[in-house]
Amino acid sequence: MRAALAEAHAALDTGDVPIGAVVVDGSGAVLGRGRNVREAQHDPTGHAEVVALREAARARGAWRLDGCTLVVTLEPCTMCAGASVLSRVDRVVFGAHDDKAGAVGSLWDVVRDRRLNHRPEVVSGVLAQESRVLLEEFFRGHR
Repeated sequence: MRAALAEAHAALDTGDVPIGAVVVDGSGAVLGRGRNVREAQHDPTGHAEVVALREAARARGAWRLDGCTLVVTLEPCTMCAGASVLSRVDRVVFGAHDDKAGAVGSLWDVVRDRRLNHRPEVVSGVLAQESRVLLEEFFRGHR
């Protein structure tokens, strides 16, 4: 989660919402890193999770990321929760809950929907306070 938080801090340099993500393999090696790049790249899909999953898939040479964990500072939205299911990660670990758009238990629960063919394990609340404070400070300056 510390690596994901470092990515979130780096997003501040481009004016993006400070959300960071990493994908780690079973040994803990980082395969992919991502931060929000929606503003920097004018990309509506430029969420930290998508960026990290894409990089991990390129590093692995395959789209299936079984045996991997997606670690993200904020609970994934529906798009990112869906991407985690489709990438076949074993686990999604996140920091702060997102009561407005979270799709891993808060508003929706995409990753544990029994109708889907893959359901990653979910671990929440990891360094949640650090993640929440970073977001609160960012939005305080933008409102």
